[in-house]
Amino acid sequence: MDKRKWIDQSQPQTLQAATMLCYLNAVLAVVYFLAFGVGLSLVLVLMGGAAYGIANEWRWAYWGAVVLAGIYLVSQIAYFRVGTILNLLFALVLVALLLHRQSRAYQKIWFH
Repeated sequence: MDKRKWIDQSQPQTLQAATMLCYLNAVLAVVYFLAFGVGLSLVLVLMGGAAYGIANEWRWAYWGAVVLAGIYLVSQIAYFRVGTILNLLFALVLVALLLHRQSRAYQKIWFH
């Protein structure tokens, strides 16, 4: 029986942290939409799905997360304001975690 999981404890810390940040971004996007009614970011919601795929070691989900995190980072740079420095830093950290040497090596060997 194939067991699905939300977070894989056997993955390197870089991938675990990236997975949690993707989930956090997705949840905050939905909460922000429900609380303020401001446009729901499809990129952030899709990051939640990519995080689930990373936890279950799907290669396409890893590369999807890399692309989505890159889009998110570029959008944060394009719409940068002093008040949004934290968003920019989180986007940068997410890209760095996903593209870290340990993350890339692990996905190359273990993801299918």
